[in-house]
Amino acid sequence: MSSEEFEKLHEIYKSLYEELKLMPETALKSHGEDRKRLVRTFDERQGEAEEVLQGMEEELRAAPSSYRNAMSTKLRMYRRDLGKLQRDMKNSAPGFSSSSQTMEGNHHAIYSSQNQQSTHQQSQRALLLQGTDALNNATQSIERSQRIAAETDQIGTDIIEELGEQREQLDRTRNRLVNTGENLSRSRKFLRTMSRRLVTNKLLLAVIILMELAILGAVVYLKFFRKQS
Repeated sequence: MSSEEFEKLHEIYKSLYEELKLMPETALKSHGEDRKRLVRTFDERQGEAEEVLQGMEEELRAAPSSYRNAMSTKLRMYRRDLGKLQRDMKNSAPGFSSSSQTMEGNHHAIYSSQNQQSTHQQSQRALLLQGTDALNNATQSIERSQRIAAETDQIGTDIIEELGEQREQLDRTRNRLVNTGENLSRSRKFLRTMSRRLVTNKLLLAVIILMELAILGAVVYLKFFRKQS
């Protein structure tokens, strides 16, 4: 029970009322069997309308309080309009009341069942539409999830590629550092070798200088001091 069900019954009633409101004027212009047939049709549709109004009354009792006032106003208006149509039909077709009372019991059972079936079909249709909407919403949600997953996968792929590039850069940097270390090691070895050679050369030079000084001293001694003696 809900205001939504009330609106469904409201649409059914409007359809019946539109059909009923044309009958009094038509009955006024009809005669004999045509008028009797029209009276029977009016009686049938009136019974259906009464059943719909009863269903609306049940919905009114179960409706939320926020909707109850508006629904109650509509229901009172429909009761008043239906009563006016009954009076118009009595004026247009004499004997309408007796005909209506005679067939009221039978029509009540028949059209109550028809109205229940119609209401049930309307409910089933509404449920089907709700199910379709829910399925569409679920499909859209799945599509959004798939798009997000695809975007996430693409982002992950880009990150992996970027990390791969950074790893290659780090490997190249490490290789350059290794090469630089090797070059530094060779440079240190070369410098040590040059240092040793420089020390050796200095020692040789010092020895040569000492030897030259010794030779010079010997020559001076032999030339000056040896002759005097």
